[in-house]
Amino acid sequence: MARQPPPPSVHAAILLCLLSLSGAIEIPMDPSIQNELSQPPTITKQSVKDHIVDPRDNILIECEAKGNPAPSFHWTRNSRFFNIAKDPRVSMRRKSGTLVIDFRSGGRPEEYEGEYQCFARNKFGTALSNRIRLQVSKSPLWPKENLDPVVVQEGAPLTLQCNPPPGLPSPVIFWMSSSMEPITQDKRVSQGHNGDLYFSNVMLQDMQTDYSCNARFHFTHTIQQKNAFTLKVLTNNPYNDSSLRNHPDMYSARGVAERTPSFMYPQGTASSQMVLRGTDLLLECIASGVPTPDIAWYKKGGDLPSDKAKFENFNKALRITNVSEEDSGEYFCLASNKMGSIRHTISVRVKAAPYWLDEPKNLILAPGEDGRLVCRANGNPKPTVQWMVNGEPLQSAPPNPNREVAGDTIIFRDTQISSRAVYQCNTSNEHGYLLANAFVSVLDVPPRMLSPRNQLIRVILYNRTRLDCPFFGSPIPTLRWFKNGQGSNLDGGNYHVYENGSLEIKMIRKEDQGIYTCVATNILGKAENQVRLEVKDPTRIYRMPEDQVAKRGTTVQLECRVKHDPSLKLTVSWLKDDEPLYIGNRMKKEDDSLTIFGVAERDQGSYTCVASTELDQDLAKAYLTVLADQATPTNRLAALPKGRPDRPRDLELTDLAERSVRLTWIPGDDNNSPITDYVVQFEEDQFQPGVWHDHSKFPGSVNSAILQLSPYVNYQFRVIAINEVGSSHPSLPSERYRTSGAPPESNPADVKGEGTRKNNMEITWTPMNATSAFGPNLRYIVKWRRRETRETWNNATVWGSRYVVGQTPVYVPYEIRVQAENDFGKGPEPDTVIGYSGEDLPSAPRRFRVRQPNLETINLEWDHPEHPNGILIGYTLKYVAFNGTKLGKQIVENFSPNQTKFTMQRADPVSRYRFTLSARTQVGSGEAVTEESPAPPNEATPTAAPPTLPPTTVSVTGVVSSTDATATAATTEATTVPTIPSVAPTTMATTTVATTTTTAATTMERPPTTTSKTKMPESAPDRQSIWNVTVLPNSKWANITWRHNLGPGTAFVVEYIDSNHTKKTVPVKSQVQPVQLTDLYPGMTYTLRVYSRDKEGISSTVITFMTSTAYTNNQADIATQGWFIGLMCAIALLVLILLIVCFIKRSRGGKYPVREKKDVPLGPEDPKEEDGSFDYSDEDNKPLQGSQTSLDGTIKQQESDDSLVDYGEGGEGQFNEDGSFIGQYTVKKDKEETEGNESSEATSPVNAIYSLA
Repeated sequence: MARQPPPPSVHAAILLCLLSLSGAIEIPMDPSIQNELSQPPTITKQSVKDHIVDPRDNILIECEAKGNPAPSFHWTRNSRFFNIAKDPRVSMRRKSGTLVIDFRSGGRPEEYEGEYQCFARNKFGTALSNRIRLQVSKSPLWPKENLDPVVVQEGAPLTLQCNPPPGLPSPVIFWMSSSMEPITQDKRVSQGHNGDLYFSNVMLQDMQTDYSCNARFHFTHTIQQKNAFTLKVLTNNPYNDSSLRNHPDMYSARGVAERTPSFMYPQGTASSQMVLRGTDLLLECIASGVPTPDIAWYKKGGDLPSDKAKFENFNKALRITNVSEEDSGEYFCLASNKMGSIRHTISVRVKAAPYWLDEPKNLILAPGEDGRLVCRANGNPKPTVQWMVNGEPLQSAPPNPNREVAGDTIIFRDTQISSRAVYQCNTSNEHGYLLANAFVSVLDVPPRMLSPRNQLIRVILYNRTRLDCPFFGSPIPTLRWFKNGQGSNLDGGNYHVYENGSLEIKMIRKEDQGIYTCVATNILGKAENQVRLEVKDPTRIYRMPEDQVAKRGTTVQLECRVKHDPSLKLTVSWLKDDEPLYIGNRMKKEDDSLTIFGVAERDQGSYTCVASTELDQDLAKAYLTVLADQATPTNRLAALPKGRPDRPRDLELTDLAERSVRLTWIPGDDNNSPITDYVVQFEEDQFQPGVWHDHSKFPGSVNSAILQLSPYVNYQFRVIAINEVGSSHPSLPSERYRTSGAPPESNPADVKGEGTRKNNMEITWTPMNATSAFGPNLRYIVKWRRRETRETWNNATVWGSRYVVGQTPVYVPYEIRVQAENDFGKGPEPDTVIGYSGEDLPSAPRRFRVRQPNLETINLEWDHPEHPNGILIGYTLKYVAFNGTKLGKQIVENFSPNQTKFTMQRADPVSRYRFTLSARTQVGSGEAVTEESPAPPNEATPTAAPPTLPPTTVSVTGVVSSTDATATAATTEATTVPTIPSVAPTTMATTTVATTTTTAATTMERPPTTTSKTKMPESAPDRQSIWNVTVLPNSKWANITWRHNLGPGTAFVVEYIDSNHTKKTVPVKSQVQPVQLTDLYPGMTYTLRVYSRDKEGISSTVITFMTSTAYTNNQADIATQGWFIGLMCAIALLVLILLIVCFIKRSRGGKYPVREKKDVPLGPEDPKEEDGSFDYSDEDNKPLQGSQTSLDGTIKQQESDDSLVDYGEGGEGQFNEDGSFIGQYTVKKDKEETEGNESSEATSPVNAIYSLA
């Protein structure tokens, strides 16, 4: 009744399967059951449908059947009764329906050809065989014929036809010479599927032999040969030089004209072919051409089925095996050579003879039960279904009110004993037929047991075993198992009951010992059987033999001490080199050891101790090395090769408790290197099935350990041995052990609350693993509330690792708690974590002030926004110079979040500036505020063009301290600063102001430089890591920021190395960012990384950045330049000449035209007077005195006490008629308004030249 060992009287277990309307019963193979139960006949053996026989042998047509009572047989031939008794040559074998037709006394086998069918009958019904078509094999002779020589031009195609005589079955064709030598075939010369021999092009060497077609007939085992063909090849080159056969251009060398391919078989460009499903499809394309064409195959609209398609006959044939409907379609072969290509398309249609979808099965029912016979088949065309009962059409059978025919299904309701019969289903189409028999038997049998009673089963502790209880009954009985005659039905947990009634115990324990009872019950009664289960201790070798190195002639003892169950007989044997050891006179075998006296060289090898009982065995192996007398190694292992240890084995679980278990294992061979450690790993099948985790580590001297376990984990263990060479392969897994459940003892870690949008907060945490779940259905209770309001807690139950809180205010702190819970209860009260809802754009900075203490500097100040709406990460300042309606280039500066002041050194004292300031959060820049620098004291409405150059220097105050815990990294835009001309006035000393900023490196150099930001853009990884390291460098310092997921309280170290390989480190507290490096050198390249000081191995990637070069004023003083001194001298001389001319004019007292004294401005179009008036303005419109050039090149009038520009035409100073000077110095206000701002400085030649510059 148990699988160990199976009782010899049980031949098979019972298969219990349920049909849709009934429980079908299968008759067991037990002879006592078979002999007692009535059965309709069933065909068990028959000849094939197309039965071809050898005419030289007797004819045998098989037909065998079983049934109770035994069936009788009769035959039909060509659908008519075949009277065996009237033909002396025909007989039927005893207890069988097999026909034997004997021709030893004469007769012709052809007279018995036809279609035969066997009928097996008893009182419960009639079964039919297939219709067997009997044919006699034929091998006709080849007709005699005289064949003339075949004359062909060299290079032309040729087909030698075989035309074999028709045989049954078709003969196998092959070509040989008349001297029985095979014809060599290649892609030029090959045999087609029809047996013909094809030459793609004939060469001169082809007439060196003749060609004979041969046919081999299978049944007669004869070969018939056709008369040979001889070839005569006409050629332009009669010399058959064998060296030309491998010539790269063989045809041209022989004078054969090249031509494009053409098809020899099949003809034309298209053909069609039909194939039956399940057979092989063979497509063939043979082409001629010079050179010999290559053949390639394709399928239109798809690929060839790679798993079924193969190429034959030098790619000229494509065979697709086991054809299905998907293989239909258009195939084409492509024949090509260097002269061209040609294609032939073959349309393939797949038809199908009938094939089963649902073949009818025998139906065994109890009285009153329902059932059905189903006969479903498919084919192309769709097959028809015909039902018969006992060999007669169902329409002509007596009516049965309990039977209903519905197409391919017969339904039986409330079956009775009279319903017993054999039904035939015949499904057919034009390509074939299928015939199946299925009987309906109605049985009324009480339950009975089929195995011996009261068996004793002995099993080894912790093994898996199965107790069998074969039974039979009609209706099908139900089976239940009980232990020790009491308790509930055994099923579930450590027990599993199969459909056939077998009881499996997954892991045998001591408490499983006892008497097990199986009870089978149906409406007619019940039957039971018992089996006694005994649990035995395993056999283990606890003191194993060790590797030894011995001198020749010494004595060696190999220990093998065994622990086993005392009720089992123990046998200890030894193997040498895996063969049984012969115990001679020099050896002594004891219960726990093997002693070898006088060790010789032949004793060297491996020795295996085998300890076995009738239930199990254990093995242990050691290697004996024998040395010569002179060899004396200091270490016995030093002379042996070392290797990784063998895997531990025979893992056992004992001392099973709720939170612990003892694991014991047997060490494997250490391979000459002592085992130092054992690593115990575990796997659980709920959260991460198939993934092994390290559990604990033990010294190499230990082979048993207590393992602490977590609740509700289905553990499975394995052990890995480690020596100095490496690790062994893992041992085979132990049996599984599930601990009982409990409420969680911890809560998830890394709880965070961060907004992903301005109106939500996403709560995330690290999910708990299998060893911390402690029970089924692990879930998380998420609670949250506003921090300021101290409102009631909101809560939600989540099965994942995130929860999104919606409709939250912008950037509001929340208190968050996440608590673990399973079906056994809740975990401990969780800690409260502060999270924030999503950020939004900040409001504008408050009280933005722009002050201009002098013409060289502008001071900016502002206050933080009233509503930051998040964590401020900095400020963005955009400013642009303007003069009138013209604007200069916009400059962008980014500042740290704590900066509230900015000082700018102007380069142009004339132009004004427009400043736009906005604050930034991680969402983006918020509302901006705009202010303009104040106008100069003497500024009127501006008309001149604005300056195009930015300020020379920038000075920033309010540097962020590196210990500021709330500062975050500011994003800095790349800002290009152009070079400012270095022409300085002679009256002013050159001044250099150092640039200092906390966020961007803005350096005035030649050539222009670009503010840079070094950043490693990375996405947040799943594991603990440091990423997104950002460096904002200046000339002598840099700000460093980064991101991480290491949790609060983690300390970091910033490590950087300069170009001289000098390494420096800066320790950083957990919340301090950005970090400022202040000891950098200008223009030097640095490599930098950030790593955790607390957690070894967690580091960012290494990045490289370079500081900007320092500001240097390498521009020479213009006042010391030679060209400038010369220019000044020339201007002074010109002024002196003008003064002399004016003095002479005045002293001569000449008349000047007197212009009426009116306040009328003189425009540039005023014509010169014709009476000889003199204009002192430069004809090239270059101002000398009283003018100043602005940054856009506009000339502006200046007020001066000694200006001479007003003399002459266009000036306001005039003379009276007697030549006396009556003019006065005037400056027209309307002209000033159109010319823009004027300088308050005194007009001088130096200033005029400086303005030109």
